[in-house]
Amino acid sequence: MAKSRPIGITILAILALLGALVAAYYAFQLFTVSTVGLFGGSVRFFAFGVLGAALWAIMFLIYLWVFRMLWNLDPQGWTFLAIISTLNLILALLSLFGESSLQEMLPSILINGVILIYLLLPGTKAAFGMPTKR
Repeated sequence: MAKSRPIGITILAILALLGALVAAYYAFQLFTVSTVGLFGGSVRFFAFGVLGAALWAIMFLIYLWVFRMLWNLDPQGWTFLAIISTLNLILALLSLFGESSLQEMLPSILINGVILIYLLLPGTKAAFGMPTKR
């Protein structure tokens, strides 16, 4: 009998997919010569645009892998999503210091912040079989 996917895990999987799309957008933006982003700000990664693009591309691929884990109800998906969203927040903050504008990094910061908050809710932890404090 197939497992049924709780709505909370489906929401996390969709948020992970959104995180992947945002990471792909930043990677594409840094690979191109244009530094003006979709939201009107600048997208830069210090003086190393190719390095920033490679880091965002890696985040994109990892997010797709985590999405697949969540969609297949793999219990390790919670751990990997917590790790990747934290790393993605760090990369977004590094991009801010590397001369990217806040308005361009805001989608990544918001999506990853929502993911981390949602991951730490007791109901989400229980859906993944993790102990919750009471």
